[in-house]
Amino acid sequence: MSPTTLPAGLEHGYVTFLGAGPGDPGLLTLRAVEALANADVLVGEHEALDVVRTHARAGVAVVNTDPDPATGSYPGTGTPQLAVVDGESTAAGVPAFRDAAHLVMEAARGGRRVVRAVTGDPGMDAYATGEMLACAAAGVPFEVVPGVATAVGVPAYAGVPLRDAQGTDVRFVDARTATDRCWTEIGASDGTVVVSTTLDSVAAAAGELVAAGRKPDTPLTVTVAGTTTRQRTWTATLGSIAQTLKQAKVLPSPEGGRPVIAVVGERSSAAQRDQLSWFENKPLFGWKVLVPRTKEQAVSLSDQLRSYGAVPHEVPTIAVEPPRTPQQMERAVKGLVTGRYEWIAFTSVNAVKAVREKFEEYGLDARAFAGIKVAAVGEQTAKALVAFGVKPDLIPSGEQSAAGLLEDWPPYDPVFDPIDRVFLPRADIATETLVAGLIELGWEVDDVTAYRTVRASPPPAETREAIKGGGFDAVLFTSSSTVRNLVGIAGKPHNVTVIACIGPATAKTAEEHGLRVDVMAPEPSVHALAEALADFGLRRRTAANEAGDPVTRPSERRPGARRRRTTT
Repeated sequence: MSPTTLPAGLEHGYVTFLGAGPGDPGLLTLRAVEALANADVLVGEHEALDVVRTHARAGVAVVNTDPDPATGSYPGTGTPQLAVVDGESTAAGVPAFRDAAHLVMEAARGGRRVVRAVTGDPGMDAYATGEMLACAAAGVPFEVVPGVATAVGVPAYAGVPLRDAQGTDVRFVDARTATDRCWTEIGASDGTVVVSTTLDSVAAAAGELVAAGRKPDTPLTVTVAGTTTRQRTWTATLGSIAQTLKQAKVLPSPEGGRPVIAVVGERSSAAQRDQLSWFENKPLFGWKVLVPRTKEQAVSLSDQLRSYGAVPHEVPTIAVEPPRTPQQMERAVKGLVTGRYEWIAFTSVNAVKAVREKFEEYGLDARAFAGIKVAAVGEQTAKALVAFGVKPDLIPSGEQSAAGLLEDWPPYDPVFDPIDRVFLPRADIATETLVAGLIELGWEVDDVTAYRTVRASPPPAETREAIKGGGFDAVLFTSSSTVRNLVGIAGKPHNVTVIACIGPATAKTAEEHGLRVDVMAPEPSVHALAEALADFGLRRRTAANEAGDPVTRPSERRPGARRRRTTT
């Protein structure tokens, strides 16, 4: 039976018990993503829902099984209160039962595909096991999609190996349900112990282990928000962890009830973490980075920033609108079909989108480009063309800009080029560099306004306050217009915020607005800009380590601290 199709003739639905992993959405399995894309009903605690919802199809019914605030009960130790959190859920006819197993089975009996998402791995979740047994007893078919167990994934992200070549014994214990006998057995061993507990209870768990026979100087690491960019790890001993957390000003805290993973044993020693802490040592780990671009353009840049450990915050500063007079664009598109042009040059993803929308309006598709040479200013524009079904004939071999495109553009040759005209769809505020260069090469150019760029609406008040108050660690400016527009709709970034610019022109505009530029890309591309910021962050982290200072984010600096200009 295919995992995405139900058995023939089955009146019941189908339940997938799915492991959402410890928090990093990148740890979802391919099978998990496939199951989510086919789900009719999605059930889970909010931590799991946050991880999996982006992979669910539009209109899926979403049900939150968070603990009842009145009782504080947790899945696995009590009966959670269910609440429908999406409007589509009610429309889909999914009632709000108090019993999760009842909800899952009723949704399945209605012929729906139900995904029951749990944090970590379903096999490690006692409550999920109970729901599986209920489904089996009721004859509701189900499958299990394993996930990365929290007790295994979090230590891996914290740089804490659980076993060595000698095969160290590893024990797992949930401090919330552990009995005296359990603590005694664990205390009598000398292996590694992985304790699932809460921040305000970790010292008590350490005390249980000492009382059971473990030495107070046994190394211990405590990790909160593991596998996410909020992850933080403390290294101490069983006897000193309470003092360590107090000195770090972690406790007492309103967040004391947050789940943590504590690893006890020689494998969790500070010496090894210094060498193996790969995740928290990413160059931009935990940095809040403002990405002021159009939403479509921000996606690839945000993905690259996440790979460096940053938390990108996209704030559109430019909105794209159709041209005020569409007749010029309409004539040019008709000219494409009738053979008026030898070349069409795309200088942005938005230009591709504008032409594609006009094609769809006329009932055309990529076949209309037959016999026409296509140029793209860079890789992102080329990807947008490929998604349209068009493979570019020309992409700059060097700098991805109008100048780089001209470097590779062939001059007009009346012998080999039957037509001497180029269609150039672009923004209303585009520079004349490409037009002038093509004319010098002997080409006639139809310079057509395909779209207008206008200033976007201001971001929410809390975002504006974070920008002006130093809540962001860095801001990336990808053009002079993003500088002008961001300052116009949200105000100037605080002086502790690292300013990164894509090139000299953008840097000049930033300085004209009173901003001190810290980072400049070595070449005018968003990839190089993100890489330059990562290099800046790495040098900053290295300098702090060499000086014996704590590694902090720019937003944690003292207000008014001076910043040295750095160009990369």
